[in-house]
Parts: sequence; structure tokens; C-alpha cells
Amino acid sequence: MDAVGRFGRVLVLGGGSEIAQATLRKLLEQGPFTVVLAARRPSELGVAGLEAAGVTVETVEFDARATASHEEALARAFEHSDDVDLVLVAFGVLGDQVEAEHDAAAAAEIADTNFTGAVSALTVVAKRLRAQGHGTIVVLSSVAAQRPRRSNYLYGASKAGLDAFARGLQLSLAESGVRVLVVRPGFVRTAMTAGLRPAPFSVGPERVATEIVAALQRGDELIWVPPLLRAVMWLLLVLPRRLMQRL
Repeated sequence: MDAVGRFGRVLVLGGGSEIAQATLRKLLEQGPFTVVLAARRPSELGVAGLEAAGVTVETVEFDARATASHEEALARAFEHSDDVDLVLVAFGVLGDQVEAEHDAAAAAEIADTNFTGAVSALTVVAKRLRAQGHGTIVVLSSVAAQRPRRSNYLYGASKAGLDAFARGLQLSLAESGVRVLVVRPGFVRTAMTAGLRPAPFSVGPERVATEIVAALQRGDELIWVPPLLRAVMWLLLVLPRRLMQRL
């Protein structure tokens, strides 16, 4: 980030994420930049809109579950002469809770993608940014990480692991010049949640993007989207188990 809060080079892990794409569009309000979109199928990413808006787009093949390839894949994202100023960790799967309760492979896929893959990628990214001496990491967690619910406890468990890892990473990087912002959105209306009944306080990806960019400018370490969810989730944390089950 430069003196006026602009990022010159941005890396997105999960380049097809609607929240990440909305965040990039929001960042454009501060001026043009270069983005590296990392995804399993980079050729299928829609980049024309970003390029037309003034973003220089590069792509890298990246598979969250192929952890053995992360060092090499992310090395390509960092090999440019310009440093990476911002990393958005935006990949993840919701999964099918009912299926995963009876299929170990399905359950493991949710955990491997949302937690193991993210831990691997974040470890590589943190090492790179620490060597630079500066940079910011944005980790998309979830309010589902705060208390397990019957309807999505596998997803919530994977996000809880990621959330704890990201908060620990903040402590590890505290003296390195590298910042970590943890984002806990509630229900976000995206393709991943299509067909599901929106939960209370649901938002679109643009709202999450707006809150992320504002938090980056303030230097926050943790935000809830919308902010009201901070109080709501505190109440849920202290509810007796029987009442939580009824809800």
C-alpha cells in the first residue's frame, strides 16, 4: 500500500470468488493496479470487465487441495519485480452437510479445501510477505466459525480452524510489517448459496467488499459483515444448548 492507501499488486487465491471480484472493483476506486488471479481453471475466469476498468490481470493455476503444488504455484505469483501488496484468501466450498454426514470423502473435501488448503497457502504467503517486510493478507472466514449449527457444522468446523489459524498468524507476523485482516461475513448472496433460504442480516458481495476496503484503510484486524453480527453472535455464544437446538 502506498502513501495514499493504494495497492499496486494484488494476489487473489480463489480468483473466481464473487466477494474477491467485488473487492477488486471497490479497490479500483482508488486507482489502477495489477492483480494475479489464482484458480483451478484460470482460463475460465472472466477478466474482461476488470481489464476494461484498468486492471492489469495475470493468472496462475492454483488448486487449494493440491497442497504439494502450493510453493511452486505461489512462487509464480511472487516472481514479478514488484512486491505483492495485498493477498485475498477467498477460496472455499460450502459442501453438502447431509451428504458429508454419511460420506467420509465428502466431509474430508470440505475440511481439506477450507482448512488444510488454506493453512498451506497462507503459510507460503506469510513466508513470502515476511521476506518482503510488508504486505496485507485478507482471510475470508465466516460467522459459522463462531458456534456450530446443525445445518452446517462441517462447514463451520472448517472455517473455525481457518479463523483460529488466521488469528494466530496475526500474532506471528506482528513484528514483521505484515498485517492480517480476518473477515467474518454472515450469509452472503452468491452462487455458492444459491437456492438456500437467506439467513437474517444477509448481504451481497458488494457489501462485504465495501467493509473490507474500509477495514483496510482503518488498519483493522477483525471485522464482521454486517457489523451487527458481532453482537448477534455474542448472544448466540451464550445461549444454552437446548435453546440453540430449537433455533
